[in-house]
Amino acid sequence: MTEKSAVLTTLEIEEITAEMAHYADKAAASIEALKIVQKYRQWVSDECLVAVAELLDISPAQLEAVATFYNLIYRQPVGKTVIHYCDSISCWIMGAEQVQDHLCRLLNVEPGEMSADGEYTVLPIVCLGACDHAPVMLVGDQLRLDVTDDSVDKILGR
Repeated sequence: MTEKSAVLTTLEIEEITAEMAHYADKAAASIEALKIVQKYRQWVSDECLVAVAELLDISPAQLEAVATFYNLIYRQPVGKTVIHYCDSISCWIMGAEQVQDHLCRLLNVEPGEMSADGEYTVLPIVCLGACDHAPVMLVGDQLRLDVTDDSVDKILGR
């Protein structure tokens, strides 16, 4: 094990190595490797990104390109629960902007910020693929459909 991969835990390395075994090219496991790190740390730091790149035998720049393209990989600290609100045209037409404003007002954050208590991060996302139930949000790993101010209150337990 190199100094860089020592940044990762033994469990992370084992899971990433197991994931790499599914592919002829280690680099093909990039997204899954990043998701493994994020599962344990909530986000992927620069140090972890470099260590994962080393395991995958690719450059940190190549892995950064993957990490920044895939919008469910977080490259900065996030709250315990990440709330993605869809800002596509379908959701916008159905009132997503009002729902987003209500959500941000309740949490006292702007889009892209973490709440002061570290519980929530609110992030826009291009589309969640449920346009027939707009507006929609992804709260943690739960897709919420037909979101209203009232349902936001319930989601947040208010």
